[in-house]
Amino acid sequence: MRIVLAEDGALLREGLAGLLERFGHQVTAVADADALVETVERSCPDVVVTDVRMPPKFVDEGLRVAVYLRERYPGLGVLALSQYVAKSYASTLLDSGNGAGVGYLLKERVGDVTEFLDAVDRVAAGETVIDPEVVRQLLQLREDPLRALTPREREVLALMAEGRSNAAVGRKLLITEAAVSKHIASILAKLKLSPSGDRNRRVLAVLAYLRG
Repeated sequence: MRIVLAEDGALLREGLAGLLERFGHQVTAVADADALVETVERSCPDVVVTDVRMPPKFVDEGLRVAVYLRERYPGLGVLALSQYVAKSYASTLLDSGNGAGVGYLLKERVGDVTEFLDAVDRVAAGETVIDPEVVRQLLQLREDPLRALTPREREVLALMAEGRSNAAVGRKLLITEAAVSKHIASILAKLKLSPSGDRNRRVLAVLAYLRG
C-alpha cells in the first residue's frame, strides 16, 4: 500500500515511516502541508496519514489540507493524527466522502502499534475510524441552540412555551408588551428562525426550548 505520511516532528515521522515500512507499505514522508499536497499530486497514494498541527503556523494546517485532498481526490483515504480535537475541521473531515475511508486518532493511540496499523488498513479499505475520545468531545461541542439566549430571553421563551400571549408574558415579568416583542424578535434571530410564510417561528422557538 502506498502511504504519504505528513508529520513535522522528525523523530515521530521517522518512527512511523519505519513502522509502516516494516509491515510492507511503501511510505513517502514529508514535514509540512505544502509538501503533502505536492507529494499526493505526484504519487497518487492509497492513504494519507497526517498530523493536524503543521508548519508554518502550527494551528490546523494538516487538517485543512486533508479536507482539501478529500475534496480533490474522493477515493483517497485520510487518517488524521492529533494531540487534540480541532472541532471545526474534524467535523468537516469526518463528513467528507460520506465518511468513508477517513479516520481521526489522538496521538496517544499511536503507541499501540496494532491499533494504529489496524486503523490505517481500515481507512484504506474505505472504513471510518474515529477515536472514542474524539467522539466524546465532538458530542460535547455540539452547539446548544439555546446557549446564546440571555436569562431574560429564556424566561420569555419559557412563558411562550406555556402558551402565554405577549401581554401575559409582560404582566408576568413586569415589563411592557413592547419589551416582550423585542425579546421575542431577539430569540427568533438567535435561533436562526427567519421569516417564512409556511413556518410558524413562534412554535419552532418553543419546540427548540422543549428539546433543550
